[in-house]
Amino acid sequence: MNTTPFILFCLIVMLTMVITYVAARKTNSASQFYTAGGELKGWQNGFAIAGDYMSAASFLGIAGSIALVGFDGFFYSIGFLVAYLVVLYLVAEPLRNLGKYTLADMIAARFNNNKIRGIAALNTVTISTFYMIAQLVGAGALIKLLLGIDYVWSVVIVGLLMTLYVVFGGMHATSWVQIIKAILLMGGTLLLSIIVFSKFNFSLTEMFHQMKSATPLGDAFLNPGNKYKNPLDTISLNLGLVLGTAGLPHILIRFFTVKDAPTARTSVVYATWLIGIFYVMTIFLGFGAAAFVGTDAIIGADKGGNMAAPLLAKALGGDFFFALISAVAFATILAVVTGLVLSAASAFAHDFYNHIVRKGKASEKEQMSAARCASIGVAVLSIALALLASKLNVAFLVGLAFAVAASANLPVILFTIMWRRFNTTGAVTGMLTGLISAIVLVAISPSVWGPAGKAIFTGDPLISLTNPGIISIPLGFIGAWLGTMLSSRPVTSDAKFDEVVVKAHTGIHM
Repeated sequence: MNTTPFILFCLIVMLTMVITYVAARKTNSASQFYTAGGELKGWQNGFAIAGDYMSAASFLGIAGSIALVGFDGFFYSIGFLVAYLVVLYLVAEPLRNLGKYTLADMIAARFNNNKIRGIAALNTVTISTFYMIAQLVGAGALIKLLLGIDYVWSVVIVGLLMTLYVVFGGMHATSWVQIIKAILLMGGTLLLSIIVFSKFNFSLTEMFHQMKSATPLGDAFLNPGNKYKNPLDTISLNLGLVLGTAGLPHILIRFFTVKDAPTARTSVVYATWLIGIFYVMTIFLGFGAAAFVGTDAIIGADKGGNMAAPLLAKALGGDFFFALISAVAFATILAVVTGLVLSAASAFAHDFYNHIVRKGKASEKEQMSAARCASIGVAVLSIALALLASKLNVAFLVGLAFAVAASANLPVILFTIMWRRFNTTGAVTGMLTGLISAIVLVAISPSVWGPAGKAIFTGDPLISLTNPGIISIPLGFIGAWLGTMLSSRPVTSDAKFDEVVVKAHTGIHM
């Protein structure tokens, strides 16, 4: 075992444990556990959002995708960045004004129905689990490469750590782990990008010219179509990425950690700048890995290409830089998985346990106990699934989570604040249609079925689309529309809808 990376890993774990200890002393109510009491400033929440969003898929998966397939790998960077415009203009302010702790709170502001709360909680747990699998796969591959620990134990170690952060520290610990991670990731990525750029004499023209002959793809490296040969697959992927962020539970709950809607908007502005700069730098990471590490070495270290960025650091800066970048990647994974566990646990404790099981009468102590138990359950499930998905690229796995979020949550969010006729049946139908269609389409796609070693199971897929977004997202909207139009259940009163619209856009209670 290499001593340097082990020491850096231990330092990061110790730092996050100290944060958790301090946060645990402040986490003595449900509000503190779920949303840090709404006490975060705009810049703090902006950094935390960026830390939550720039995941293992961003740092490890995208760099690997660009290195292996060229232009097609950059679709993830474009989609992840553009998605925040949807969040900024359509979701952030209404969500903060209508909600309290979870996404279901926003919908319940118009439809106070336990069935809706239950399905919204189910969506949250499902999406969070999908997303968490990607982080754990990246963590397993990273620790195995760096420390020589078996993949299974690597995943278990990260799963244990993320559970401890949430169970004891709640949102305070999660937020500060994410803030520190964002600073470390931006610094490490900037340094690596500058080194790569220097190898091309700080010339974009020279960099693109050299990349035409740096990989087995030749000139095709800079052109689309190396991975997504079906145009519908390309459109489907980008639809899921652009619209999915607005339905991701672990991102949406971050808007409840600030005091009001203007601060929520400020958070998104900070996050968008940080995320935009970071995703531009993924070009340098991907190009650098392709040119200075090589396709064979990248695939040899990890079939999904997830170790491209750490291997690039080793090729350009030696063992210490390799250990530093790997430790930053480890911090990235820890920060994201804590947010995912917290969002799933909050949905279970607040929406399912408190409102459905206890009919809104659960004490804060009971809710916090339920959330902590849910954290353990979600962690165990995610670890088990991550062990099955060890050969898949983490950027691809996150793309699937985005498609589910866009299909199951976004239609209901938009119709709740924009469509007067929308009713309870439409909300239930829309959420279930989006969720079930996305999962079924993934289950019969090339992502799950393929040649031996290329997918989870060996066999022929029933559809050719690797990402279900182009089908499941419209189905989510159609399900919500049909459920409303065909339902005999009365719509909410005009006065109630007007109240929701005013409150969503102004924060004023009528």
